[in-house]
Amino acid sequence: MAERVYCLYRVSTAKQVDHDDKNNADIPMQRKACHEFAARMGWEIVGEEQETGVSGYKISANDRDKLQLIKKYAEQGKFDILLVFMFDRLGRKSDETPFVVEWFVKKGIRVWSVNEGEQRFESHTDRLTNYIRFWQADGESQKTSIRTKTALGQMVEEGRFRGGNAPYGYHLEKSGILNKRKHEVYKLVIDENEARIVRMMFDLCVSSGFGRWRLANFLNEQGIKNRNGQNWHDASIGGILHNPMYKGILRSGETYSEPFEALQIIRPELFDMAQRLMLERSNERKEHRTVPLNTTGQSLLSGNVFCGHCGGRLVLTTNGTVSRKADGTPIQRKRIRYVCYNKTRRRQECSGQTSYTMHILDGMITEILHQVFDKMKVVPGEQVVGLALQQQMNDLQANLHKAKTENAKANKEYEALKSELLKAIQGKSELPKDVLSEMLEEARNKVLDSSKRVTELNLQLEQKHGIIADMKAEYDRIASWSEIFDQSDVAIRKMICSYIIERVTVHRDYQLEVKFNINIEQFLNGIDSVTENESEDLPIVQ
Repeated sequence: MAERVYCLYRVSTAKQVDHDDKNNADIPMQRKACHEFAARMGWEIVGEEQETGVSGYKISANDRDKLQLIKKYAEQGKFDILLVFMFDRLGRKSDETPFVVEWFVKKGIRVWSVNEGEQRFESHTDRLTNYIRFWQADGESQKTSIRTKTALGQMVEEGRFRGGNAPYGYHLEKSGILNKRKHEVYKLVIDENEARIVRMMFDLCVSSGFGRWRLANFLNEQGIKNRNGQNWHDASIGGILHNPMYKGILRSGETYSEPFEALQIIRPELFDMAQRLMLERSNERKEHRTVPLNTTGQSLLSGNVFCGHCGGRLVLTTNGTVSRKADGTPIQRKRIRYVCYNKTRRRQECSGQTSYTMHILDGMITEILHQVFDKMKVVPGEQVVGLALQQQMNDLQANLHKAKTENAKANKEYEALKSELLKAIQGKSELPKDVLSEMLEEARNKVLDSSKRVTELNLQLEQKHGIIADMKAEYDRIASWSEIFDQSDVAIRKMICSYIIERVTVHRDYQLEVKFNINIEQFLNGIDSVTENESEDLPIVQ
């Protein structure tokens, strides 16, 4: 009676960056080879299982359904021989797969490979050979993984799409370029229909404080579907909001490309602003958050207003009051207040007021914002930004001049010592050669150190010029807010307020301390340097 054979075929992925035709053979080839081998041996194939897209290196044997099914059949005595194309089809984990093979043998199942013969366990040498085989397969998997990561990283750095489905906002077009397998390579191109939705997401995130859950609800309510014609899920929107692809940067693992303008759907500064906003709202920043967690509601301040007596947050509370008209008709009125959380919840002692009326406090902050806007309209942005960084630029210029002078002096000393050492070698110098050599080494180190310092300062100077350009764009953006602030809804006014004001501290009788965000503070200081007189003082800036 012919021996009964069960075959297992496996491929780790349908498409690989670096193919190894021997070890990553496709299923039809493995099946053909196993059938021909069984026929030559006079065996009867009674069953077959195949695993597609299953990594023998990354996935444990316990998590491989087909392998577990074959083990079940082995225990039931349904076959005599387990046949694979190569033993690494059983797995590539050096700390696991050798014992999987041994398990089958202990169950009375002979394990054969078309290319490597039978795996026996009759001696210590057999066991050692078995372990070494899978140790080598494990190493090959690690090397393949490294090669794959390196290849993908190189593709990304060169601005080439690494493969797969195009991210939302893009589609694939043929590039006219053939790869080494003579297949035409696809390139990413912005899909304007989808890109409009992406821009809407970022605009609502930054301007109105929409989070991913609120964005999903908004898009679904507007009847805007995803690429598959289905409703949006908040996780998908979260992936879009965090993907640097939308500012033109390709990514593969820890490798990032330089920005490609042709792929930019979102302006880099807007993308970065969205990241800062989402980071501020994360649980990790819960105790230090100064941006509104929720932009719904009627209040202007939310998340960045604190009690000046105990330091606790002020939170909103609403209650109703009833008054009556002259004819006795009742009038329902809402009373909205900011209350000290520590005091109302008795978390700690607080000598401040329990509450502050919302419309009074919000009105005071609105007036402060108008003062900021009015000041920023007076002086051109270029002048303000220049003055805001002028002292830093002056310091850098002075340090660079000093470093260049020191470098020139070090070079002069170095050249002089080289000449003196040459004289010493020729016997024409009074100084010993070993002393000159030591002095020459010290002079050389001075040249290297001063040259490095010059390079660093030049780089810092270039970075400052880039910062000036970024600050000018931010100044213009803030100035533009003055045109829309009063006409905007509460969500937008709340976000504008949080971008300008980092923290509001309220003391008894509505005494305020306002801490502006760093660039606003620099802008205001620059304006104060330009203008000779201020019509009205702003609140205390810490």
